[in-house]
Amino acid sequence: MDAKLFGEVFVTLLVIVDPPGMMPIFLALTGPLPARDRHRAAWQAVALALGVIVIFAVAGQTLLDYLHVDLPALQAAGGLLLVLVALELLTGKADDPSQQTTSNIALVPLGTPLLAGPGAIVATMLFVQQADGGADVTAIAAAIIAVMATVWVVLRFSGGIVKILRPGGIEVLTRIAGLLLAAIAVQLIADAVAAFVRQYVDMA
Repeated sequence: MDAKLFGEVFVTLLVIVDPPGMMPIFLALTGPLPARDRHRAAWQAVALALGVIVIFAVAGQTLLDYLHVDLPALQAAGGLLLVLVALELLTGKADDPSQQTTSNIALVPLGTPLLAGPGAIVATMLFVQQADGGADVTAIAAAIIAVMATVWVVLRFSGGIVKILRPGGIEVLTRIAGLLLAAIAVQLIADAVAAFVRQYVDMA
């Protein structure tokens, strides 16, 4: 296994996924839930993200070509999903545990598009396309698994913060997370629009 490639893939994906930055959003979405449901949401989100990244690593370009979908379109779709979640956080609709199910939170938006977002998908696809031989593929696979394991550890043991913040702190954190999530969503959509504009200018 190529240790240098492993380190490069690990650092790149870790920076893109950003576990410390993910923690406030995770706590805002799962804070009202019991600890058991919060732990389950953590591993479900990581498992889904790992599955999505692996699928796109193996057959991402083929799938997008078959559906006639460009990467900027995927990015814009992720941004729109995050806008909906951000609005729920900002308006308080995500505060009621009776309106939430653990699996739904884990799948969208935690698993995708937050963990397995356009950035992580594109980076993985590029690494796989540049891979030369089984050793490189093994290094990439090991790095992806290591990143997801790191994310799971961060999310799994974030429950201690919930005990410190109390309900009032969680409510404040929820509003801040909603604002940050809205900014991320707008940036994703803006980048997608810019990519579309560049694409059509180049074609012209």
